[in-house]
Amino acid sequence: MRRTTHKRALLVVAVTAAALAVTGGGSAATPKTVNGTVGPGFTISLTMLGKHVTRLNAGTPYRFVISDRADIHDFHLSGPGLNRVLTGVEFTGTKSFVLKLKKGSYRFVCDPHASFMHGSFRVS
Repeated sequence: MRRTTHKRALLVVAVTAAALAVTGGGSAATPKTVNGTVGPGFTISLTMLGKHVTRLNAGTPYRFVISDRADIHDFHLSGPGLNRVLTGVEFTGTKSFVLKLKKGSYRFVCDPHASFMHGSFRVS
C-alpha cells in the first residue's frame, strides 16, 4: 500500500510539473518595460532598453513607466482603442501602467505643447 501511495504522489508531481512547464508557471510573464519621459525642459520621449521606441508587438503586455518631470506638461498616449492621458499637467512623479496595444499607429504628446512635443510608433 505504501508503494502505491508513493507512485501516486510521484505521478501527481510529474503531471503538475508538466502542466506548469506548458503554461509558463501559472502566472503571466513579466511585461517588458517601456519608459516614457516628459520634461523637465520641453522634451518628450519613449524608450525601451535605452533605445527610442519605433515598433512594439500587438497583444503583448508592456509596462509603461512614465516619468513626468514638470508640472507644465502631460503625457498623452493615443492609438487604436486607446486615448489616455497617463500623467496630468499638474502631476510630477512616476506612474506605471500595463497596456496591451492593438495593431496600428500610436502617438504620444504633451497636450499643452503638442506642436513640438510629440512622437509616434507602430504596433504590428
